[in-house]
Parts: sequence; C-alpha cells; structure tokens
Amino acid sequence: MRTLTILIVLLTGSIATAQNTKPAEPSTKPTKPGVDAPSPDQLLNSMLKPPVNTGRVLQPLPDSPKMDAGTGKAVAPNAPAARLMREGTYVVDRTGRLTKTADGQQWELALEADGKAMQDPPLIILPNLNLAAMENAVNGASRDLRFRVTGVVTEYKGHNYILLEKVVVPPDQAQQF
Repeated sequence: MRTLTILIVLLTGSIATAQNTKPAEPSTKPTKPGVDAPSPDQLLNSMLKPPVNTGRVLQPLPDSPKMDAGTGKAVAPNAPAARLMREGTYVVDRTGRLTKTADGQQWELALEADGKAMQDPPLIILPNLNLAAMENAVNGASRDLRFRVTGVVTEYKGHNYILLEKVVVPPDQAQQF
C-alpha cells in the first residue's frame, strides 16, 4: 500500500512538471487566410482621421417646445393638462403634507388621495399665520407631519393657491392603538 502511494505521488509529480508553464503567445497572423490585417499604426491613424462627411444635415424640430404661461418653463409634448380647482372652492378637512415647490421659493400642500379622481394638484400656500404655525410644527418635529387643513382655493396663472383658515396636526395612527 505504501509503495502504491509513493508511485502515485511520483506519477502525478512527473505529469505536473511535464506541463508547459509558459503561456501561449498570441498569433500575429490574420484569422482569415489571404487577408492582411492593418498594422497598429494604420489602425490608429484610421481611428483618428475625421469622419467622412455623409452629406446629411440635422433638421430642426418642426414645433418649438411649448411654454407654461404660469411658470415660464417648457412643457413635455402630449403632457396631460393640469387639473385645477375652481377659484372659490373650499377645501374642508383635507389631509396633506407640507413641501417646498421645485424652485424652493414657496411652500405647497400636497394633498393625499381623495379616493375619487386621485389627481389633486399641489396647492401653493399663501403666507399667513397658519403657514407659520405649520413651518414651526415641521421644524420642531422629528417625523414627517401630516396636516388636516381647511381653506379657500384661488387660481392665478395656471396654478392653485390656498388661503388656510384652519390647520390641525392629526394624531399619529400608531399612537392610537
């Protein structure tokens, strides 16, 4: 048994030393017979050469982008029309979150879904003491606050604004249970 083990070790050792440890060199011949590959300098020069003029000129778009009258920003083509609330509409006990507008200049109220159309646009909040109370509540809270608000909606240049009459922070649902 001992001699068999020694014989196996010697046999595997001789096979391992017989293997070529030198990596194979890449072939410099072209892969297809009869086709000469360009030299590296020719290949580099062909890649650095300016492109051949195809004669095609880019044409401008047929329609210029449409601009939003209220914001002055471009509107995507075939964008759905913004749904606005009519001026004088009362928002009664609706829940929403206080967020900043895209430009960061004004506060807006993002209403939670009403279960009907679910397409309520955010309402820009007109400055008053209720907005100041909402800002103080958000700054003093360690969580995202929801507000239950009541107010009257106005409309100006394609945007809805809300003048808040009542603001309440409803208790957190997790604390009720």
